[in-house]
Amino acid sequence: MPPFPIVDAHVHLWDPTRFRMSWLDGNHLLNRPYTLEEYRQHGGGTAVAAMVYLEVEVEPAYALLEARWAAERAIEDPRIQAIVAWAPLEFGDQVRAFLEALLQVDPRIRGVRRVTQSEPDVGFCARPSFIRGAQILAEYGLSCDLCVYHPQLPAVIDLVRQCPDTWFILDHLGKPDIRGRLLDPWRSHLRELAALPNVFCKISGLVTEADHQHWTPEDLRPYVEHAIEVFGEDRLVFGGDWPVVLQAASYERWIETLDRLTAGLSMAARQKLWSENARRFYRIG
Repeated sequence: MPPFPIVDAHVHLWDPTRFRMSWLDGNHLLNRPYTLEEYRQHGGGTAVAAMVYLEVEVEPAYALLEARWAAERAIEDPRIQAIVAWAPLEFGDQVRAFLEALLQVDPRIRGVRRVTQSEPDVGFCARPSFIRGAQILAEYGLSCDLCVYHPQLPAVIDLVRQCPDTWFILDHLGKPDIRGRLLDPWRSHLRELAALPNVFCKISGLVTEADHQHWTPEDLRPYVEHAIEVFGEDRLVFGGDWPVVLQAASYERWIETLDRLTAGLSMAARQKLWSENARRFYRIG
């Protein structure tokens, strides 16, 4: 385990008995409430100093209700120091009314996410209206989390290039095909994205892209090492992706695995990965 308290920049909490989450249908492990109490239990000996709550893909009609619910959880556990909420970026200029309502909910709302990984159009996030919605985020002081599969990275690069004033963070390294041991063209796309100065990257969600039952740390190593090479120590952020991670590993096993894979970094670089970069990106005090 890291020898200092960490910031988990990607924590989910949810209650599908309260909010409709159709993507959980048929998933017997995840289709139930996951609460703060369970997060504490699963954390075991991990010293978590702060957390970032990530929206959980409730149906859009519940999006503002979810943001309010997340703010209530932050009162319950003050380690939740930033919230990333859902927003309909594809509506372009019309997203303003939603963002204004969202920012009324809680000052801990620091960013938004509009998951596009399941959109049939691989270029969805590079549509002009989506780009316009992402550009507007800068006016409201909000960042943008990006959740895509690796074939969608060219569209992400196009999006980020056209939004130089908006800060982005790529979730889960862009979901490379670790199960299939596919490295290219993911490596070249990640390098191209990392060349843009307004984007960070989360080392998160990797075990769920690997073979859930048989993955090893060595399966993950080339992906982690490439991310370190292209993003450097100042723009990489740790994310636990709890409870989604439970499909392939315990929360503690994922932390221990990444700790071993990054043990060769300097202590200063490790502190950036596990804490400081997340605090800087999400403006956590």
